[in-house]
Amino acid sequence: MLQLGYPEYVTQGGDWGFYITRAIGALYPQHCKASHINMIRCTAPTFTKHPILALQHKFAPYTFKEQEGFKRSAWFAQEGRGYYQEQATKPQTLAYALNDSPVALLAWIYEKLHDWTDSYPWSDDEIFTWVSIYAFSRAGPGAAHRIYYEITHTKPGPGKITREQVEQYIGGVKLGMGKFSLFFSAVKFGKGKRLLMSDCSL
Repeated sequence: MLQLGYPEYVTQGGDWGFYITRAIGALYPQHCKASHINMIRCTAPTFTKHPILALQHKFAPYTFKEQEGFKRSAWFAQEGRGYYQEQATKPQTLAYALNDSPVALLAWIYEKLHDWTDSYPWSDDEIFTWVSIYAFSRAGPGAAHRIYYEITHTKPGPGKITREQVEQYIGGVKLGMGKFSLFFSAVKFGKGKRLLMSDCSL
């Protein structure tokens, strides 16, 4: 953003945008004035760090929408995360296969469109547009897989941001959160408050 001439800006992200948005805030808090996320990644509050929030989290009843969200999250954890393991461990093998076989690429993309979009009625043109973005891009279909490997294998160090770091409190950057009950990583909203607390430790 600085190279584009924007010394101050706000960010928004969900899915990978969550991690990128949070990393920008951690690396450039003097420039990133606020962030909004529509995917909340964190763990439950602990009694040692946040006793009041931990009590609220433990004893406040779940809403019906939260319960439905937890069911969807449980389904996704059990049945829908195979792609993540493949991309996080052997991204190049997958890249060769999807580059070599248009049918494999169509199946790979279509199952996500089917499972992740709440029964949206995709047209053939929309499906082939999605597949074409991957098939005909200069980097090829495997370009989208590397980020899974890189974030999984990043070690802490100067100028490096790990997955664990962006799931913690980031000082100096205002944060807004959108909660959607059908998202794959549904959380009780009290957990999300930990991202707003200065002594947060995940």
